[in-house]
Amino acid sequence: MKTDAASMKVANKHIVVIGLGMTGLSVVNHLVAKDDGAKVSVIDTRATPPGADKLPNNVALHAGGWNMEWLLSADLIVASPGIALATPELKAAAQQGIEIVGDIELFARDVAAPVIGITGSNGKSTVTSLLGEMAKAAGIDVGVGGNIGFAALDMLAYDHALYVLELSSFQLETTSSLEMASAVFLNLSEDHMDRYDGMEDYRQAKLRIFDQTQLAVWNQDDLQTKAPEGKHAESFGFSQGDYTLTLSDGNEWLTAKGDPVMAVSDIALVGRHNVANCLAAMALADSVGIAREAQCQAMREYCGLPHRCQQVLERNGILWVNDSKATNPASTLAALDGLKLAGKLHLLVGGDGKGAEFSALKPVLAALDVTLYCYGRDGHAFAGLVDAPVMVETMQQAMDIAAQTAMAGDMVLLSPACASFDQFTNFMVRGETFAAYAKTITEQGAKELATE
Repeated sequence: MKTDAASMKVANKHIVVIGLGMTGLSVVNHLVAKDDGAKVSVIDTRATPPGADKLPNNVALHAGGWNMEWLLSADLIVASPGIALATPELKAAAQQGIEIVGDIELFARDVAAPVIGITGSNGKSTVTSLLGEMAKAAGIDVGVGGNIGFAALDMLAYDHALYVLELSSFQLETTSSLEMASAVFLNLSEDHMDRYDGMEDYRQAKLRIFDQTQLAVWNQDDLQTKAPEGKHAESFGFSQGDYTLTLSDGNEWLTAKGDPVMAVSDIALVGRHNVANCLAAMALADSVGIAREAQCQAMREYCGLPHRCQQVLERNGILWVNDSKATNPASTLAALDGLKLAGKLHLLVGGDGKGAEFSALKPVLAALDVTLYCYGRDGHAFAGLVDAPVMVETMQQAMDIAAQTAMAGDMVLLSPACASFDQFTNFMVRGETFAAYAKTITEQGAKELATE
């Protein structure tokens, strides 16, 4: 553990944690475990915040609103990523000179092993998980988490030899001292426009990942991801440049610094966007000396995460595919890229649009034999993308209609281009509901046919 001044900033301080849940609880447990005289309090605007029953007895909780007395008397505020720094209450604290950080900043002050960071509008969970698999294949004790899976602070207790962190723009906003062996900015597309003052504001938040990294990896097909000069020791591009594709005997090969590594056809992940993800993961893996053999093994075996173009059911020749992780238009575009079907596509879109613009989907949909099902709070925003869209209130209603009309060779694809929060707790619950309900309605349909 670090023992420098940065790691000692919480000693004997009044620390207020904003927001519970997995991240907030990890912050509380981390601070309490230090046993260095800090007084820890929690504020959560929800009346019954998740994790409240797991709080240590010596940690006070104010639920159901803000407690400005606590907030303005704090020496340090640790805000959960979902709470914007522009929130009036946090702005008031900042104006008083109170330091506001996030869980990743606390992690940065105590971590002793190398760290790799991954950000981007899309693909960061896949690259984070794939890189973790590469490290495991090489026999490295690796912790994989951050904005995915384990909370970063919870992983410190395991004293891993390497940490691979998915980092959201929200987390990067409150992080200033995270030193990394390498970091990547995968891509930039419209997202979270309900929180940022335009795309450039969003981009600048993402670019913070390069502030203290030895190797900056960026997407040469998306120049908005290019690392600023002077903030890193080295810079590599992927998709073009150092990590790219080459042709050999008519076959595409992943290539690292001019050396062919493996055929694209051997990658287990599906979709053109995942070829770029593999190139990025290779660049990051090379930065910490993960053996090429282990990298290739992981790319041959790793099939991806749940809720990301995941086939959950095939019945009567109809595929049901869960891409619930598609929480913005670019993710849905990636799912549709190069899609080839024998029959019709039944595409389910809608939810909480987060202020996004969906017109980029129109030309792609025009090239497909598709029925568009629009549901949820912002389902109406998709209505003009195709002729005769099916407008419903809920995802389940859309699935009912799709189940009645789909034929052999068709695909029912949940790729909503929206967040889930209008009808579901998170995208995982949305995807799990889709998978379970697909099984229910298709089994019911089979029973009804058997009794006719």
